[in-house]
This record gives sequence, C-alpha cells and structure tokens, in this order.
Amino acid sequence: MWVLRFELQWGALDARTPAPQLWSSPAKKAVKRRLREIRRRLQTSEEPRPFAIAACGAASSFAASRPRPLPAFFLARACGSHGTSPPRSLRKLSPGGERMWPLDPSRKEVLRFAASCRILTLMLQALFNAIIPDHHADAFSPPRLAPSGSVDRLVEGLLGGLSRWDAEHFLFIAEHGYLYEHNFAFFPGFPWALLVGTELLRPLQGLLSRRSCLLISVAFLNSLFSMLAAVALHDLGCLVLHCPRQAFYAALLFCLSPANVFLAAGYSEALFAFLTFSAMGQLERGRGWASGLLFTLATGVRSNGLVNVGFLLHSQCREFLSSLVVLNPLKQLIKLMTSFCLSLLTVSLPFAVFQYYAYTQFCLPGSAHSIPETLKQFAVDRGYRIAKGNEPPWCSWDLPLIYSYIQDVYWNVGFLRYFELRQVPNFLLAIPVAILVVWAAWTYVTAHPWFCLTLGLQRSKDSKILEKPHPGFLSPQVFVYLVHATVLLLFGGLCMHVQVLTRFLGSSTPVVYWFPAHLLQDQEPLLRSLESVPWKPLPEDSPPGQKAPRNCIMKLLYNWKTCSPITRYILGYFLTYWLLGLLLHCNFLPWT
Repeated sequence: MWVLRFELQWGALDARTPAPQLWSSPAKKAVKRRLREIRRRLQTSEEPRPFAIAACGAASSFAASRPRPLPAFFLARACGSHGTSPPRSLRKLSPGGERMWPLDPSRKEVLRFAASCRILTLMLQALFNAIIPDHHADAFSPPRLAPSGSVDRLVEGLLGGLSRWDAEHFLFIAEHGYLYEHNFAFFPGFPWALLVGTELLRPLQGLLSRRSCLLISVAFLNSLFSMLAAVALHDLGCLVLHCPRQAFYAALLFCLSPANVFLAAGYSEALFAFLTFSAMGQLERGRGWASGLLFTLATGVRSNGLVNVGFLLHSQCREFLSSLVVLNPLKQLIKLMTSFCLSLLTVSLPFAVFQYYAYTQFCLPGSAHSIPETLKQFAVDRGYRIAKGNEPPWCSWDLPLIYSYIQDVYWNVGFLRYFELRQVPNFLLAIPVAILVVWAAWTYVTAHPWFCLTLGLQRSKDSKILEKPHPGFLSPQVFVYLVHATVLLLFGGLCMHVQVLTRFLGSSTPVVYWFPAHLLQDQEPLLRSLESVPWKPLPEDSPPGQKAPRNCIMKLLYNWKTCSPITRYILGYFLTYWLLGLLLHCNFLPWT
C-alpha cells in the first residue's frame, strides 16, 4: 500500500490511499481538495515561506516515491504559491522522506548554542575540579597500571572531573574490558565508542597514556553526541509537534538540560539520547528499518533502550488499523504479528548477546580473559568477583541473566527498596522532573480524554468527524511519547535509585523538554512579544527567504525580572541543576 502523507510545519495533513485506487476519480478529487487546502493555508499563514517549503517538500517526497512520474500540476500547485519553487535540496528525496534545509537557520542556531554550552561545561568542570577538593567517596577507583607523565597530569587536571562515579566504570571497561562481575551493569556501546575515539588519537599515544586518550575521547565524543542529540531533538519536534517555534525552544532547553553534567562526563547518556531521538525521528518519517536499527544500537548503550520497542509496536498497530478498511484483515493480522516478533527480537538482540557473553565468561570453563596481577589483588581487596573465581549463583538459574543479579546484589535495585527515610534527600532531588512528567500527562489527558482511552488509535468518538490537529505539545502524535515518559517515571520511581531519575528521563524522552517549551510559549508574555518580531535576515549565501531565529531562552534570561513566575520556575530549575551538577559531580560529591 502506497501512503500519501503530507507532514507540514504548520499542521498535519494526512491522506492514505491504496495504490489501485490512487488515481481513480474519487482519489483525484481528494488530492485536489488537499492541494487547495495547502494553497489556502499558504495564503492565510503568518509565515508563508516556511509553510510553503514544508508543503513543497511533502509533495516532492511523494512524487519521488511513485513508480511513475506525477503530473506536473502536483508539484506546481504544492510549490507554486508565494513564488516557492522546489528547492535544490528537495528535488531528490528518498521515498517517504522529507528533507530540511542543510543550513536550516533554527537548526544552525541550536547547533551553535549547543556547542557554546558544551564549551562552557568543559571549562566550568575544570575550574570546579581545580578549586574544590575532591570528596573521598566509596566509589569504584581501580589502580593505574601505566605511569603518568607531565602531559598526563595536565590532562587529568583539565578533564579529570569527567571521570567521577560511574564514569570510572566506563573508562575501566574501555581500557581493560569486562574483568569484574559488576562491570556487566554497564553496556558496551559507549566503551566501544571510546575505543574508536582512542584509535583516532593513536599518533599521540607516545606522548599520552591510554587513560589520557580515553579522557580526551570522553570530552570530544560526548560533546559531539550532545550537540547531535540537540539537533535530532529539534528535527523530531518539528515532525511531531508541527510547531517549529516550540520545537526550537525545546532544543534550546535540551542544551541547558538538568542532566547536563551526565551529558558531558564519561556516561552513556549523550550517546543514548542521540540514538534514541534519531530513531524516533526516523520512525516519524516512516523509515521503520532505519528506526529499528537505531533503537537496536540504543539498546546496546543502555538497558532502558528495551522500552523503545513500544514505539515500533504502536506504529505497527496504527498501520494495521488503517489498512483494515481496504485490505484482507487476516493477511494484515499475520503481517502485524510478524512485525511484532521481528521488532522485539531486533531491539532486544544487543541485550541478549551481552548476557550470553557474560555467561561464557563466568559460567563456561576456559573462556575468561587473563587479568593483570595488580587488578586481581584489587578485586580480592574490594571483594569483587572475577571470571576465574568461583562460579556465581546466577549461572544455575533457569534464565541466567547477570544483569538482574548485579542490580539486585551490588546496587540493591528492586521494587520499593529505595523507600527509606534516609533517602528523602534523593527523593527531593527527583521531585522536579517527576512533577514535569506528571503535569505533562495530566495536561494531555484532560485535553484528549477519548484519544487517550483509545491508546492514540482513534481521534474522536464520531469517526465521521475529524478533529483538527492541535499544533504543539497537544498534537495527537505526542501521545506515544507521553506514555513512554510515564512508564519510565513509574519504573524509575518505584524500582530504581530515585536520584538517577533526572538523567534517566533527561536522556530518554523528549517530553521533559517539549512540555516546558509548551508552558513557555503558552504562558510567557515576553516570549509572545518576541514571536511577533520578525527574525533578522541571514547572510547573502543563505537560502532565499529564510531568516535567522532569535535565541529566546537567552532573551528570557536577560529579562529575568520581567518574566512570568512559570518561566522563572522552569529556567531556574534547568539552570540550577545544570550548574549544581557540575559543582558536585566533578568533585565526587553526591550527584549521581
């Protein structure tokens, strides 16, 4: 079944028609009606140029996906209004895809702001690490096997703040491999990325130790991944929210994420956020295989990537219901079940392979790596289990999962285990992000009660009446993302160490950035006044008609005293955690 789908920046316009009926008389009339609607919106839109580009891109994408050329009137009507011709970057598109400007001004501003925040983060962590003495925490701190020179000490002084707490595990795994049992709590995707970065620094390995090369790789790669994640979040917001300004605000807020220090330090959050947001964007474009591949890679980075399979299953359910009208239900049901199985197997494959690798190391004789004597003695002193020791109890389980055993024994993770009086401070740290998600869910459910009851598969009780899509956070496409965020919040709050909720949600779901952006746009008068001011022109070499966006977040910070209370609460929370995380985490103080 060919799918004709217009994804527009100022509204969603969907038409789904099977190929045999596509050019029948009723289908032609339906296409002409939609083209007239596009032209009408172009004439009444406050910003016709971006809308025209979006309409032209959608029409060009559909034209490229057909087995034979479309009539010329199709592109002419979609792209001809307001003097908009098919841009060069939109003339060759892959089937079913849309392409934005290579130098889209809002994307360029997001990239610039993200780079500035990354540079400032690295400078501040070096400063805080230098002026504040490290706390002597009971954390994983293995011995250094290689001697360090003066250059290594310089690198440690500048970037040592990125190696605190769990970052030490990732650095140890990248340098030595999985030697200790509890190392298997950390998935191999990020250590492999660090090894690739270290290989690029091979010419400097005569001057730097391996650990110094790994620290440099952490600083560079996580800065890069954070910037790419911000761009991916912006693109995803444009596709889902159908409100370019709100998507722009959310991407800027991601640059000031409360989980900022974990996006910079030697943690896997930055890589996971980039892969997850990119996979979501590919799925919104209808590229199921690319999305599945990226979700699979994300599972190889963090275990909560397994939850992302819900996006694939929900998308497949929507396609199944839309095809029941014209196609054989039994055939479509078989196709649906096959897709379900393939999605589950594909996304869970990295987890299964990683568990099997652990089984071969600890439960099968003669397959373990050799361990240096210094690290063996360290394991004996700290009580760590190594592969050549006694067989661990999980090897005899019916389903020998080392990950479940480690979380239970080493980290005491389990249902309601963290609900203790002495953990009240950690619950207080997690309250702001929990409030954001609960508030977002309540706002959405009260706006779309029937839509939520039908699990986002039906918009209205009366199927003859099509609801007008809400642009922004209340868009129907946001539903599945909100369910995902709610599931993560419930699992994290009830079964995990609650203080990790901020980085857990901040790197996994766009809702924690979309909803604050929605509140800012909806309730900040200064922001509405800024939206009414035209954006400044771009340089002469930019695409015609486009204008540079204003960094509204910085403008709000400059006018802090005149901002509304809700704006001050949101920006105050983001900036406080952004700065406090750097101050505490980089000195082994309790911020994990």
